[in-house]
Amino acid sequence: MKIFKDKQTLQEEILKNKGISFIPTMGGLHKGHISLIKRSKKLKLKILVSIFINPKQFNKKSDFKSYPRNTKKDIKLLKKLKINYLYIPTYKDIYGFKPKKKVFLDKFSKKLCGKFRKGHFAGVLNVVNRFVEIINPKYIFLGKKDYQQIYLIRRHIEKRKISSKIIECKTIREKNGIACSSRNLNLNKSQTKIASNIFYYLYDLKKRIKKNYSLFKQNKIKNDLITLGAKKVDYIENYDVKSFKKIRGPNKKFNLFFAYYIKDTRLIDNI
Repeated sequence: MKIFKDKQTLQEEILKNKGISFIPTMGGLHKGHISLIKRSKKLKLKILVSIFINPKQFNKKSDFKSYPRNTKKDIKLLKKLKINYLYIPTYKDIYGFKPKKKVFLDKFSKKLCGKFRKGHFAGVLNVVNRFVEIINPKYIFLGKKDYQQIYLIRRHIEKRKISSKIIECKTIREKNGIACSSRNLNLNKSQTKIASNIFYYLYDLKKRIKKNYSLFKQNKIKNDLITLGAKKVDYIENYDVKSFKKIRGPNKKFNLFFAYYIKDTRLIDNI
């Protein structure tokens, strides 16, 4: 595994490759990231993982500061997985140039997480646009836990006629049902139990809503989550997973999208 800390030497190395499989991360690597890497290996291209905690996608400084960091541990894991390249850029390396393509931010960026995290998706698309220009990957591997993010990145790529293709990968869960996330490292044992109880409550609720749509009552569901131990619920919504339009009646192909806090840790998921 070769480690790069500036884009110039990285580009000199990867220019000779016919295609790159790219997995962007903010570190704090977990089973979800491992599954993305294993999926990318099936395409038999050189694999490039990035670790960059992007300050522009955090709407609170405290959230940026508390985001889990353990680069040494991450490097050790990536060496075991035998990836080809690891890119750990500086802020200047990513933001010290003007990209050729302007970010396209679909109006859906104002819904769900975008409604509660002002500027979040503009920050995500900004950094992805820059990574794509630096690396020019053939494939970008992303997990479905961040379904809204996948949708917005895909819209940007389509609108700006970028040749990179997104590969959606299933959400990997812990044995207790919680979606793997770097933020889980901020939860203690009792908080993890709360997150698990919330997942199973919503998992069961979705099955019941499929049979009886009238059970989808947002205020009641929010109150139930608070009773289960959530400090605050940002949203609980249902969207068609293909059209990304809100469901107004019985529909078998919807997901429940939700974001809530356990103490100061914000968790998102969709089932």
